[in-house]
Amino acid sequence: MAKRVAAERGLDLGAIAGSGPEGRIVVRDLDGVVLAPAAAAPGLAASVYTDVPLTQMRKAIAKRLVQSIGPIPTFYLTAEVDMERAHEMREALLAADPKNGKFSFNDLIIRTTAAALRQHPWVNSWWSDDHIRQWHDVHIGVAVAVEDGLITPIVRHADRKTLREIGGEVREMAGRAREKRLKPEEYTGATFSISNLGMFGIDEFTAVINPPEAGILAVGRLEQKPAVVDGELVVRRRMRITLSCDHRVIDGATGAAFLKTLVGMLENPLAMVW
Repeated sequence: MAKRVAAERGLDLGAIAGSGPEGRIVVRDLDGVVLAPAAAAPGLAASVYTDVPLTQMRKAIAKRLVQSIGPIPTFYLTAEVDMERAHEMREALLAADPKNGKFSFNDLIIRTTAAALRQHPWVNSWWSDDHIRQWHDVHIGVAVAVEDGLITPIVRHADRKTLREIGGEVREMAGRAREKRLKPEEYTGATFSISNLGMFGIDEFTAVINPPEAGILAVGRLEQKPAVVDGELVVRRRMRITLSCDHRVIDGATGAAFLKTLVGMLENPLAMVW
């Protein structure tokens, strides 16, 4: 019996001391015995690894994301945006005030998303077990990669701020986030979030909703590519964005309407002041 069990487990009986009559090996002697690691093949280094202890931040990220991807019925909507006019507007504003007027495309996306959320309160909402909370203010969480995870400092009242204000605020908070100097009230309480991986060369992706928020926008890279405009093939700056929606709050048509508004504003930034 012990021989059969040892064979099934791949154990070497010669390395096990028996406790049965006359030192025979019995089944109970196999309990707790583990298979010795195989020797590395000649010329090949053994596999190595590092066990990294979980930080409080990593535990919090894991807990929140498991809560999200598990019980939240999520669907995704993707659109491609022509960013040529946004590029022209940014160049013009930077040229008007090159010293103090710095802002990035991500700052423009934050500001534009906030303006679009004002028109679509279902997307600017939280899910709770017995109610949906539609926020009247727009607080955008901006995902920032830090050494041991990510954190989302919040641009509060992003719909009321100028591009210059948002740019300065994001740079200042991102710096303190990487130095782990943000206060809890500076990264909790967002009504909607944005994650941008365009600077890493990612074309498009889907972001995980940060509960209780009902949505998050994933932003891909801005690149020049061929496009048909007015029947002619031209090179345009294009960008893909994907909206992750909690279907308990946002229906397909609701999410699509928000995305249409957002794309319209990005393709024609003057629409924000219309």
